[in-house]
Amino acid sequence: MRISVVIPAHNEEAFLPKALQAVLAQTLPPFEVIVVDNASTDRTREVAEGFGVRVVYCPRKGVAYARQAGLLAARGEWVAMTDADSIPLPTWLQSLARHAEGAVALYGPLRFYGVSPWTAFVSEWGYRAFLNLMAFLGKPNLAGANMMLLREATLKVGGFPEVEAREDVLLGWKLKRMGRVRYVPEALVLTSPRRLKGGWGRFLAQQVKNLLGDPRGYFGEGGGRER
Repeated sequence: MRISVVIPAHNEEAFLPKALQAVLAQTLPPFEVIVVDNASTDRTREVAEGFGVRVVYCPRKGVAYARQAGLLAARGEWVAMTDADSIPLPTWLQSLARHAEGAVALYGPLRFYGVSPWTAFVSEWGYRAFLNLMAFLGKPNLAGANMMLLREATLKVGGFPEVEAREDVLLGWKLKRMGRVRYVPEALVLTSPRRLKGGWGRFLAQQVKNLLGDPRGYFGEGGGRER
């Protein structure tokens, strides 16, 4: 199985090294690692090149465009994606690959790192409960920080929709019409708590708004997923 790992990055020189270290240390080595430099103005490209990975430039700002650029550039039959501020566990790719047969997409849970033990616990187990509920309802909830896509099937449905946010979830719903979208509980990825800057209340309110189909303002003024 050839797995390309794609990491979209807009001004991520601070977070990117840990993400790349984690991806390159996988128990199932990736076929290739692609960092999509999404119009960065910092040293994102130089950091990526220092790790010896492929760098693809995407001049149009927006994570949906960056993910699509990575998908198109990938040469593996499977494309795993994580974010520049995220740290996949060493067995992440191995866990996803173990469940890939018969699926068109796979996804796993997230947990905040660099926070109190209680916040980490709530973030992980609250999210796991949410993912289980959505899977039960037949609404797979792909997360850009933790998912793997069958490239051929993803291209057939047009890839990522051009939206400010929620491009991962919307893609998952399109892929579900193509085949099996499978939740893999053991494929854990750690992610930074920067989405909690406004507190849990604002964070959860935005998640509800997002699920209802209105992602506007998800990243605030000048946020990281600007179009």
